[in-house]
Amino acid sequence: MEISREQKIEELLTRGVAEAIDREHLKKRLLAGEKLRVKLGIDPTSPNLHLGRSVPLLKLRDFQDLGCQVVFIVGDFTGIIGDTSDKEAERPMLTREQVQGNMENYLEQAFKILDREKTETHFNSEWLSKLGFLELSQMANLFSLHEFASREMIAKRLASGSRVSFHEMLYPLMQGYDSVAVKADVELGGTDQRFNLLAGRTIQPKYEQAPQDILMTNLILGADGRKMSSSWGNTINLLDTPNEMFGKTMSIPDELIMDYFTHCTRVPTGDVVEFAESIITGGNPRDAKLRLAEEIVKIYHGESESKTAVEYFIHTISKGEIPENVRPSEAPPETTIIEFMVFEKLASSKSDARRKIEQGGVELDGKKVDDWQMQLSESDNGKILKVGKKDFVKIVF
Repeated sequence: MEISREQKIEELLTRGVAEAIDREHLKKRLLAGEKLRVKLGIDPTSPNLHLGRSVPLLKLRDFQDLGCQVVFIVGDFTGIIGDTSDKEAERPMLTREQVQGNMENYLEQAFKILDREKTETHFNSEWLSKLGFLELSQMANLFSLHEFASREMIAKRLASGSRVSFHEMLYPLMQGYDSVAVKADVELGGTDQRFNLLAGRTIQPKYEQAPQDILMTNLILGADGRKMSSSWGNTINLLDTPNEMFGKTMSIPDELIMDYFTHCTRVPTGDVVEFAESIITGGNPRDAKLRLAEEIVKIYHGESESKTAVEYFIHTISKGEIPENVRPSEAPPETTIIEFMVFEKLASSKSDARRKIEQGGVELDGKKVDDWQMQLSESDNGKILKVGKKDFVKIVF
């Protein structure tokens, strides 16, 4: 059923939104059909965008679908400095080379969500590398040290005697200046970015710009219960293969299913409510999780790949069946089982391979391998080696 523009605006301002400043002002402008400039910046502190980053990116796409001009900024300059808003310790500054390597595929990843043809893109080194001490000092004069030190994580670190560097105080100024550079009407970001987002509202009037409105999205958790972050290694990456993405989604705790539906998909809210009610009344959470995983894979890999991932998970992971078209090995002949596993990246090291064998997680043609010193030979040619629930290799010498 087609929903009205008013309903789309209401959903945009509420779905997955933790706080909006100034909500009524923003709603009024959207209802009036203004083509607002809506900004989102992401620092390339790792090579992968993940589902946590997809939350504001999907919101940016919602603005795009309403006819607004979205502006996506890759923070190649701020990425060097590093934002520690949500960190318990100082983040080491990255080198220019590290940032360049990390951002190699950033735009391509963002365009899995955004409409490439309608997206304005920038690298913030365009303007931040040109700022001088005088301009930085004038912007810094708009803030007090107390305001910076009052931020929750900064206050905790100061109270514990942990180091807080001067460059951390500069970061909000740079993010705020990004809003000046692109003349942002709206900025998006997570709740951990609140101080930085407000910095834009403070700095813009100095440059005779109206203060931007702000839409803060909730943060989502990884499978380990912590904020999804590349630093923790608990991410579902946008570049994960369909099977990896599906499997990782199926591994999240049941209590996160509805959060992921709300924040990481655009399944209609009514359907999400129905899934929640079904679970509350005794339904199997696995059914909702299967649909969730399918929807997430569909966003980044298309409907055909998502259907294939469903089948792979059900037959290979759940039922333990051997999948079709198992990849052939490229290992040399006359090798031990643990050497073979390391060569084929089925284990990170020989000790890791031995541990997996001793824990009963390795099978050769359906029979459990219990000898970690086993030598593979020509007689094993064509056999299927299974490691864990999902890794298969066909031995071909």
